[in-house]
Amino acid sequence: MLRSAGILVLFLWLLPPSITAQEPKALPEPDERYKADILAVVAHPDDEAAVTPYLARALDEHKRIAVVFGTHGSSGANEAGAEQAAALGDVREIEARNALMTLGINRVWFLSGKDTATQDVLVSLANWDHGETLEQMVRLVRLTRPEVILTFLPGTFIGEDHGDHQASGVLATEAFDLAGNPAVFPEQVSGPMKRLEPFLENLRPWQAKKIYYFPDAERKDIFRGKGPSYSVKEISKLSGKPYWRMALDAFRAHQTQAKSYLDRIAQMDEAQIEKMATSDGWGEDQHYVLGKSLVGGSVTGDIFEGITPGAIPFVRPEVAPQPVQPDLSIELAGPWSFYAEFRRAHGLTSLPHPEPPEIALQGPGTLVIPLWMRNQTPKAQEVTRSAALPAGWSVENGTGEFMVAAKQTAAARVEVNLPAPPENNTKQAQTVEVTVRAEANGQAIGEAKLRVELRKRALPQ
Repeated sequence: MLRSAGILVLFLWLLPPSITAQEPKALPEPDERYKADILAVVAHPDDEAAVTPYLARALDEHKRIAVVFGTHGSSGANEAGAEQAAALGDVREIEARNALMTLGINRVWFLSGKDTATQDVLVSLANWDHGETLEQMVRLVRLTRPEVILTFLPGTFIGEDHGDHQASGVLATEAFDLAGNPAVFPEQVSGPMKRLEPFLENLRPWQAKKIYYFPDAERKDIFRGKGPSYSVKEISKLSGKPYWRMALDAFRAHQTQAKSYLDRIAQMDEAQIEKMATSDGWGEDQHYVLGKSLVGGSVTGDIFEGITPGAIPFVRPEVAPQPVQPDLSIELAGPWSFYAEFRRAHGLTSLPHPEPPEIALQGPGTLVIPLWMRNQTPKAQEVTRSAALPAGWSVENGTGEFMVAAKQTAAARVEVNLPAPPENNTKQAQTVEVTVRAEANGQAIGEAKLRVELRKRALPQ
């Protein structure tokens, strides 16, 4: 019996360690195939062209890139075929994927937002089902775990000022501030309680380190020095082409939106294409606006300045104090008041924005000036509203005397008839200031101002 026991001990001693001692089992980690250094968030297929020159540069630097589109662009034009509505959205998704594959980018996602032709970000957010698309956006930040988020600057400016562009910037900013918080959409970060769990996703909270914006505006002066700038004329080490040319080559996939333009380019030689690039903006330096950096670095330094690999703790945004309001007041409402609150709530009070607020509209037409009327006194107040307008403009309704109840904050509006823009005027001469004033008890209680540019064509307000 002792002899048998000795043989067994000798046998166990001779076995490999992997058999005699069980090694710890590694737990699964996040899928590295979908890890991104940069997450670009835009609204429609072809909007990525606003950032592709920088993305081409980032690829030279071996950065991993993912792109999120807020919509499929199903309300756009179609110069290439008969498809419209949802079918057009399917075609435009294919175009966007092909455009990005031209650069070598294959991590592409689409939210369920609906293409919305307006300048009002609140209309776009409502049409996008804001809560649903925010949940999708937070999920994609947690899935791709980006170091940096690039997106449209959320604000109203004279320019295209597309509400969907603004909405993509709003959602990206909200996701930047929420994705690292495990209490937000907790089902996404909960582990499965059973095998083949169909609901709990087992993602990890993720705090991106920086967020940068690119403006959708014609005015450039208020953005200079607010972030890094990059030349698009440098030569890519990967392709041997200038970054602007790589971006233009990628844009050629967007036939539905630009077939006639792209057909003209196809007839040009290289010298003509370079000349065109200068006049059409392809050759302009790219300027970014730093929204937030949680890892330090300078405002105008490189986008990846201060970034090192690895997760950082969740950082709750610093909310600026609520401005003190007088008991009786009037102010702009709509997207303008929303953005004042948005910048305050997300710690973005240094983000550039025009003062007074501005908008470009098509004339002839109607300008709607949304207002908040506040009466925090203990009794009802009679308020008189008036409008100071340029020559040829007239009030349709919204001025006169109004009763504001005690402790009431009331929504109001002034509607202004716009004339046609002068045929041969300069753009500067077409930009004018409109003022709505309010009085109570014979005293001025405030005013709301807008700078308005009249155009022959513009998105609806």
